[in-house]
Amino acid sequence: MRNFLFVVIVAAALAACSTTPTTEAPVEDHGTAGATAPGSGAQTGGAQGGGVNGSNLGGGGADELRNPNSILSKRSVYFDFDSFVVKDEYKPLVEAHARYLQSHANARMTIQGNTDERGSREYNIALGQKRADAVKRMMTLLGARDGQIETTSFGEERPKNPGHDESAWAENRRDDIVYAGE
Repeated sequence: MRNFLFVVIVAAALAACSTTPTTEAPVEDHGTAGATAPGSGAQTGGAQGGGVNGSNLGGGGADELRNPNSILSKRSVYFDFDSFVVKDEYKPLVEAHARYLQSHANARMTIQGNTDERGSREYNIALGQKRADAVKRMMTLLGARDGQIETTSFGEERPKNPGHDESAWAENRRDDIVYAGE
């Protein structure tokens, strides 16, 4: 019986870590609508860098990715606790990166899913993967090609903030966008 339970747990963990995209869209939780993003909102890119109307998405290539005035220089998408729903405040950022990929056919990126330290290692790996897959799914729906985007999960292994409080955890619940060659 003990071996059977072990096999079931391992199978469930492996199934949860699968990178196969699902067709269901995550349901948004508006319970924290007034919450602010970690780091004073500098990662949102909303009105910064000209928005997503293409004003800063011109033919500058890698330079536009490094331009601090461009929304494309923002590379983190933050999540609520135990959630893989892309918050409204990060949708312009995801859209801008999707448009960049769409207009730069040779560009490649990896979306790295991360979690805070709470939860088991297996759970956090699975949640980090769901977060990375959610951003990838959104980008492909916005025009990026599936082959341009890889996803991976680091779970709790790469914290941005080593603290052990809500402020630190909020910084660690994120996806990081890393372009190939950077």
